[in-house]
Amino acid sequence: MKNLWSKADAEGAVVRYGEKGVNRDLALRVYTTRLLGGVPQLVLHGGGNTSVKTRMKDTLGEDVEVLCVKGSGWDMGAIEPPGLPAVRLEPLRKLYKLDALTDEDMVNFQRLNLLDSSAPNPSVETVFHAFLPHKFIDHTHANAVLAVSDQPDGEKILREVYDGRAAIVPYVMPGFALAKMASEAQKKAPKAEGLVLHKHGIFTWGESAEEAYTRMIELVTLAEQRLARGRRNVFAPGALPGKVASAAEVAPVLRGLAALPEDAADGTYKRFVFEFRSTPAVLNFVNGAEVARYSQAGVITPDHVIRTKAKPLLVPAPEPGKLADFATAAKAAFAAFAAEYKAYFERHNPRAVPKKKMLDAVPRVILVPGLGLFALGKSSKDAKIAADVAENAVATITDAEAIGRFESIPEADIFDVEYWSLEQAKLGKEAEKPLARQVALVTGGGSGIGAATAAAFAAQGAEVVVVDRDGAAAAAVAKKLGGIAVACDVTKADQVRAAFDQAATAFGGVDIVVSNAGAAWQGRIGEVDDKLLRESFELNFFAHQAVAQNAVRVMKAQGTGGALLFNVSKQAVNPGPDFGPYGLPKATTLFLLRQYAVDYGKDGIRSNGVNADRVRTGLLTDDMIASRSKARGLSERDYMGGNLLGREVKASDVAQAFVALALANKTTGALLTVDGGNIAAALR
Repeated sequence: MKNLWSKADAEGAVVRYGEKGVNRDLALRVYTTRLLGGVPQLVLHGGGNTSVKTRMKDTLGEDVEVLCVKGSGWDMGAIEPPGLPAVRLEPLRKLYKLDALTDEDMVNFQRLNLLDSSAPNPSVETVFHAFLPHKFIDHTHANAVLAVSDQPDGEKILREVYDGRAAIVPYVMPGFALAKMASEAQKKAPKAEGLVLHKHGIFTWGESAEEAYTRMIELVTLAEQRLARGRRNVFAPGALPGKVASAAEVAPVLRGLAALPEDAADGTYKRFVFEFRSTPAVLNFVNGAEVARYSQAGVITPDHVIRTKAKPLLVPAPEPGKLADFATAAKAAFAAFAAEYKAYFERHNPRAVPKKKMLDAVPRVILVPGLGLFALGKSSKDAKIAADVAENAVATITDAEAIGRFESIPEADIFDVEYWSLEQAKLGKEAEKPLARQVALVTGGGSGIGAATAAAFAAQGAEVVVVDRDGAAAAAVAKKLGGIAVACDVTKADQVRAAFDQAATAFGGVDIVVSNAGAAWQGRIGEVDDKLLRESFELNFFAHQAVAQNAVRVMKAQGTGGALLFNVSKQAVNPGPDFGPYGLPKATTLFLLRQYAVDYGKDGIRSNGVNADRVRTGLLTDDMIASRSKARGLSERDYMGGNLLGREVKASDVAQAFVALALANKTTGALLTVDGGNIAAALR
């Protein structure tokens, strides 16, 4: 483990934060917290915590001793001073005389003693830090320490590794009881540089930020050195088919099986977004002959259970051309997982006080031999966190198996942490947006109506796939929206299929597809060149068909329905002079959307379109607007607002129409007009 302490950087932090009124102790605390949080092998996604005991002024201007401790849920790698709320230290120390303290009373007491009542909740391990006498205290869930600790004889190995440099504390669930036990262990080993909590993590301390940090690096390094000794090859490969189906083929099947029906009559689902990982380490793990043993043994550290549940789902290796067989086997695996999870809950809930309400029985990690792992979340961000935690577990279990046999905490203890109110609070209770958990793919998404539509879907909570012939433009839009970009010429069937495969690999599948890409060819229909007309049909009809075919392919694999949305244009119902090359394929696309509504309604796939006109950032360019308005003797303003409402139609208006249709769960075969009012283009 590399020591990243830099005296120059540390002093720079003191100066930088000092200009904002932050004292030296807290500035250095922030600096070393960020050092620890920047190393995934030490700290991952809200895990771990740090503290410093210092002095600050309260509202009355009185100098008081405080504990600045990491706020619950803060990312140590990016923490700032507000992420280390100050709690009056003396009241915390007085808690030690109590025999017991409930978690809720402990949290309430901590909040009552905050110097700033608007500060975030102090860490659930605040009293742990308070009961120890040291100025600076660091806590991580270091992989190496866990790999050594997560063994049947882990305590014995830890004592050999640390030889008095760290006290060893048996596993106890975090909270008041553990804080007192750790304090007693420290008193019995006053020369120790830290504590190792069996199957949980490691604490180090010091009178300076550098000392506490350096001890963490040194003690973790000792665990790494132990893992390097007597190491054996692990995970003998199991039997696999000669070839394995792709992630793009497998993900929609698994994503559909993971979806939770919300209202069977309405065909609505609570979906999950996927994240796929397939590194050599992951493949080595999932391909092992004994994967059914070591993958099901439990979490490497208790707080991971809220991200990944206690166990991943293990499904068979998928063979190409046999996806139906895979789907059947995977469905049975999901059912078995749900039944086992329900039994696990029923085994342990009777002793819970108060009684708990069962969480969903959907896995958060799926292991696929020959392929890799999929992590599930309510958003791409959450799925990535679960995937990081899963990869972290893969690395730690691999190390543990290399020197012995991986063993987690008992199942009852896992339950207590999974249903611990203080851990559940870390996940937040924010209301989900209307299109959360859904994936929207938009063609022509690099500019104009497409870009506005992608932004509108992202604003409603959807994960977006921005598809455009101009890859750079697509990438710029996707970056702003936190989505992915795909460079694709929608007139090329192989590129369209590849775009949907990228979406399925990135997010697990697609739920909403906006077939928007198009261009306006002009010419008198009796005189137009045949080549030009065919080019227009390629983009303005056949491309829509290629997009819709692939959308249906993925949606049927998911089995949870979906929304097909087409940019049809008013030319489909109200042809303009010299616009036949554009209007003819658009009219065919109008029939296409209705045919999809007829043919795939039974699959829960809705097919609708938008009929827009005179949209400046759509197919109607500034040059075209200038030319047409001049030909009619109108100003550009009067031409663009030349409708019944006298209002110019913007790309964002069209985008909102697409969103409305995506949300209209009982509407299919419909065409929504967005043109400010044009009776000639109204459907009859």
